[in-house]
Amino acid sequence: MPIYEYRCQDCGHLSSFLTLSISQKFDPVCSRCGSRRLIRLVSRVAVFRSEESRLESLADPSKFADLDENDPRSVAQWMKKMGRELGEDLGEDFESEIDQAVEEAERAKEKGEEGEEGSLDEDSSESF
Repeated sequence: MPIYEYRCQDCGHLSSFLTLSISQKFDPVCSRCGSRRLIRLVSRVAVFRSEESRLESLADPSKFADLDENDPRSVAQWMKKMGRELGEDLGEDFESEIDQAVEEAERAKEKGEEGEEGSLDEDSSESF
């Protein structure tokens, strides 16, 4: 039972459809705007891994080889990679939220809002 993904040519919305039969005629409709002008996308293949296996791969030191913690773009790339490695749905806008945070960090750096050692001032930092 494959799940097919389509992007609407009118509104750009991504829709997923479960088909119960490959041989059955299927005419997808955008779930947002109702358009029939959809393009079928190549979807990621789901590979089931145990939680232990996923956590082991995240703890692998080689995953941090390309990480420059002083470069917002490097940190963003690492966060996206870790998000994909977790194998869970982090939301449609996960990667765009990361990109937005990078842009904000770069604007703040350009304005000189960082402390002397490159970390954000205590007043402007958020606690996690």
